[in-house]
Amino acid sequence: MPTSKGYLEYIQDQLSQVEDVTYRAMMGEYIIYYQGKIVGGLYDDRFLVKPTKSAKAMMPRARMELPYEGAKEMILVDNVDDREFLKELLEEMYAELPEPTKRRRKNDNKTNQ
Repeated sequence: MPTSKGYLEYIQDQLSQVEDVTYRAMMGEYIIYYQGKIVGGLYDDRFLVKPTKSAKAMMPRARMELPYEGAKEMILVDNVDDREFLKELLEEMYAELPEPTKRRRKNDNKTNQ
């Protein structure tokens, strides 16, 4: 079951205090970015984040769940009602997240002859 627009809107509202949060739709789900870095996503109306040290420390009892079949486990954020917690979570995770990779266009491999 893909994530509903209503759940996306709810999470967007909960993250409205955090600057530079964006999302990208992907196959019925949504990837969540903070300052250009992927922090997690919305999968089947669940907010899952990457299992960084800071995320684990802030949510020591959180369940690890698969976003979809064949993916790596992520941390289920079950405290989505607390805006301050979500803001702190993203801010704490930021330094541990990998830098975004530049996407290559299809023609980047070709050389001019």
